[in-house]
Amino acid sequence: MRSFTLTTVADIPAALEAGRRGGRFIAGGTTLVDLMRHHVEQPDALIDITGLPLREIALTGDGSLRIGALATMADTAAHPEVRDRFPVVAQALELSASAQLRHMATIGGNILQRTRCTYFRDVSASCNKRAPGSGCPAVGGINRGHAILGTSEHCIAPHASDVCVAFAALEAIVVLRGPNGERAVRFSDFLLQPGETPEREHDLRPGELVTAVEIPGYPPNLRSGYLKVRDRQSYEFALTSAAVALHIPDGVIRTAKVAVGGVGTVPWRLPGVEQALLGRRPEAAVWADAASGAADGAKLLPQNGFKADLLVRTVERQLRIVGGGL
Repeated sequence: MRSFTLTTVADIPAALEAGRRGGRFIAGGTTLVDLMRHHVEQPDALIDITGLPLREIALTGDGSLRIGALATMADTAAHPEVRDRFPVVAQALELSASAQLRHMATIGGNILQRTRCTYFRDVSASCNKRAPGSGCPAVGGINRGHAILGTSEHCIAPHASDVCVAFAALEAIVVLRGPNGERAVRFSDFLLQPGETPEREHDLRPGELVTAVEIPGYPPNLRSGYLKVRDRQSYEFALTSAAVALHIPDGVIRTAKVAVGGVGTVPWRLPGVEQALLGRRPEAAVWADAASGAADGAKLLPQNGFKADLLVRTVERQLRIVGGGL
């Protein structure tokens, strides 16, 4: 690991001033330190923000839920409001990483984490995310775990986060503070598909700090849950996953939110599946019909083509679990 300077800040203005001078914000460090050890990232300066007052998890006046960027994954998953109102978030967090990492890793760090693509993390390999224009060896190489949605000729790396899938389904907002003040970005706009610029992964401007994630208010009886399909049952990234939230007053589906993970370069919303559910009554045929379009638009490669069928079955199963009507 290359030498670097470390600055500790106690408040947000000090953090922004340090960020203006250059350097990377660090909290739990469960991703950044790992990348530094492997020489994937080599910042000259780190800014320790663990002392900032950004750990609150609370309902706001309009019924939305605000999760501070420095709230740990473990504390967020265990919070009564999260477990009661948005079990999809709690379940996604509890199915992530290990217990030790969940007690260190923060919500802000989780949504900013970089891909787990082997080629990206191997500095001896070409990678358009690390070195734009160098190529994407995953396209013609080992790509069983790679994305089938949102890919481009420049990058097929999958997004690794579980809770980001839940946030995408719930249409969360990312709150940012920077040199020009505060701004809010829809989660679906914050994480960027690779396109022609795979090195740009977030709509995060220079010197900006993630301060919170806000989940908008939903009916108190919203049903939700997260399903993760993987090669082994612990400490493994998703082959496919599904975050589902349904509001079914009087036996009719009035709200449907569905997003999937393990298959996209970003957490992937399924508006076609959502529309196929609205106005219908929960029953097995409805779940199967809606889920049948889950893999529409997928670009398959020889090793990851199995994900299309697995995705359809994952979405159908989670719709059944959350919505009932088996």
